[in-house]
Amino acid sequence: MGFSFSMKFDNLINLELTQKSGQTSQPPWIEMHGKYCDLIYLNEVPILIKAYQDDITSLNINYELPLDIGNLKDSVDQKNTEKNIKNEINRIFDLNFDLNRFYDYLSEDSKLETTVDFSRGLRLFLAKNPFEAIVSSIASANNSIVRWTKSIANIRKKWGNPVKFSSGIFYEFPYPELLQFVHENDLEEFDSLNGSIDMEFCIKNLKSCGVGYRAPYIKKTSEILSNDINLLEIFNMDYEEAFETVLTFPGVGPKVADCILLYGYGFKEAFPTDIWIKRIISYLYFDNKDISVSKIREFGIEHFGEYAGYVQLYLFHYARKSGLMNKLK
Repeated sequence: MGFSFSMKFDNLINLELTQKSGQTSQPPWIEMHGKYCDLIYLNEVPILIKAYQDDITSLNINYELPLDIGNLKDSVDQKNTEKNIKNEINRIFDLNFDLNRFYDYLSEDSKLETTVDFSRGLRLFLAKNPFEAIVSSIASANNSIVRWTKSIANIRKKWGNPVKFSSGIFYEFPYPELLQFVHENDLEEFDSLNGSIDMEFCIKNLKSCGVGYRAPYIKKTSEILSNDINLLEIFNMDYEEAFETVLTFPGVGPKVADCILLYGYGFKEAFPTDIWIKRIISYLYFDNKDISVSKIREFGIEHFGEYAGYVQLYLFHYARKSGLMNKLK
């Protein structure tokens, strides 16, 4: 059974642009009949959300409860379900962030003001599940958006819990307690089965999902989060402590750490810096001088302050769409 409501607000969001902007909180939601569909959680109950727009200042939401909700019905407060869904949608798409005020900030800097023309309505796309953002960010390192998003979708399908709705089956992202024990590659899977099947049929391992050399990083990080670090405690840390904490995860350097903190935990002072952001900032602010990635990161955090994460998001999208990225290659 489906339900629906609309959300109207003074601010704005471009849902398609936000979904397809390559933020490493999660892959874009599944497109079905003009709607973006995925799971959110209310009191640990999966709810299927279908979001679409009539205009840039509203969102239309359809939602479904699982077909086999059974005993979980008591966990869903029917009276407050719509209110709670609105709160979660507000959080995921950062709808309380004042984009118009941010655009005023951008307009004060001649190097930034043109980014709005290419990115109007672009918002942070925050993680439903911080663990998925951690794995997505690790998988994104030195990888294309198409490849890492496909690999995360594969991980969901191979180890995530399938949830049945009227609209079909959707997969939850697996917990670290499960991923810590999965096989890294086909040889490890083959050995665990004592050669009972041919190697070509060993396809339930991390490398078969397309994560490549990042497979051991994902597995070891899952182990750390299962045994040593409570990933929810990171929400309560200040930025510097959180940054140092996620740097301890295998395969996580400063850029991936900032992606995790920005998209997984909402630390807007994070400034993910890779070779492209280095080139963009060097071109705009340092006369194209060869400034180190670490210095560019420091500059971004100090210069843009509370808007650092959003500025990075807008600059990267602007560079992709305006042709600046091709110019800087």
